[in-house]
Amino acid sequence: MERDHTTILVVEDSPEDYEATERGFRKAGLQNSLVHCTSGDEALDYIYGRGSFADSPPPRPGVILLDLNLPGTDGREVLAELKADPELKSIPVIVLTTSSDERDIEACYQAGANSYVRKPVDLPSFLEAIARLKDYWLEVAVLPKIA
Repeated sequence: MERDHTTILVVEDSPEDYEATERGFRKAGLQNSLVHCTSGDEALDYIYGRGSFADSPPPRPGVILLDLNLPGTDGREVLAELKADPELKSIPVIVLTTSSDERDIEACYQAGANSYVRKPVDLPSFLEAIARLKDYWLEVAVLPKIA
């Protein structure tokens, strides 16, 4: 599978938070495709092209925004699996979560998270955080290619 830098995978079980993320990217002028998965299991199926994605494997994302508290396989497990896979570990994973627990922050960085962002609680701050993520990860940072 070839890596597609235009695709952003958003792994978020909250419809409201996904909608705010989508709105923030749109408001910031994002031209990239967004893919939404609502669980860790669905995200892994998407990335590995299995399950409901097996018939037509999707392009690998250029960046993954990952919530930690997901139904089924949680974000911590998804992060660990992605970063343990030699073919996937270079995909930037940005943890976007409500958790401010120091143990979560430390564990995510130890597992290979590229960034840890606590979701702001008010909409204007959330939209600003998304705009900054877009500016850095999609305009400033040079993303690696997957072999």
